[in-house]
Amino acid sequence: MRLSSLDAALDARATGGGSPHRHGTTRALPLRVGTRGSPLALWQTRHFLGLIQRVCPLLREVNAFEEHVIATSGDKIQDKRLADIGGKGLFAKEIHEALTDGRIDFAVHSLKDLETELPPGIVLACTLRREDPRDAIVLGPECHAPDAGDPFACLPRGALVGTASVRRQSQLLHARPDLQVEMIRGNVGSRLAKVRGEGGPQASLLALAGLRRLEMAHEAGSVLDPEVMVPAACQGIVGVTVRADDAELRELLSIIEDAEAAVASRAERALLSELDGSCRTPIGGHARLQADGNVELTGLVARADGSFLLKRRMCGAAADAARLGRELGDSLRADSPADIFG
Repeated sequence: MRLSSLDAALDARATGGGSPHRHGTTRALPLRVGTRGSPLALWQTRHFLGLIQRVCPLLREVNAFEEHVIATSGDKIQDKRLADIGGKGLFAKEIHEALTDGRIDFAVHSLKDLETELPPGIVLACTLRREDPRDAIVLGPECHAPDAGDPFACLPRGALVGTASVRRQSQLLHARPDLQVEMIRGNVGSRLAKVRGEGGPQASLLALAGLRRLEMAHEAGSVLDPEVMVPAACQGIVGVTVRADDAELRELLSIIEDAEAAVASRAERALLSELDGSCRTPIGGHARLQADGNVELTGLVARADGSFLLKRRMCGAAADAARLGRELGDSLRADSPADIFG
């Protein structure tokens, strides 16, 4: 694949000639990638850059990329639920402002943290191969050994579980109404420390994808099958956004697009968009590509206290993933109490 302007810029940089510029016939280097500063966000960004550089080695040779760590509102405010400070879009707000303003060229996100309606002029250009989407329970010293027959048996009766996710909270309390839940936020390391320390929750729930990427999968005391706890829409998928008019980068990013992750993300994001849920609405979505080429999509809506939970599944052609998501979302909304979406 040839990207004429970008290739010309790379050729000029590699040979020491030329002076690439942003809007002419060659492309300014370095290409600037925006990311949050957490260990997991940095891992995801460097993984993405590694993929790009493997398919286009010259990009590595000319040091074509420059990381720009951007502190987001979601990172700065750790003592409140996202729903109380503006929603999960706060993990991308400042990053997308930098993208719109031209201070960065593309941005790397955990796709589950990206709002379904992106700011004008910004598009989701690429999704990477999905890591394990399941949730995991991290156990403190007071918890029991995992039980293969009952994934929640590791939690003592009346145990205090830390999570900021109403999706996880609702499914946990629906299965185990004896449990108590308290709000806990922060990166993976800080959440593990709270569970390990005195006076903190006895357990917490984390995405297995993050634990695996940080080489901490051994911290997962009990891994929850998606049939037991429906994951967040797009959990385990990394997405890359760019400016809509940046045809060169969109073409470059298409090289590393993972087809299965793209189908799953279309289905799950369409489901989420149709339900129009806020961070106060427990919503889950999980798509699996079947051997026959169809996609199976599971959706969930619930009350945060677990007193109502509706789970439903639909199958359809992978080519119609977005339509499938919309139809399942419409079905769930139609059969849920009105207060769920209030």
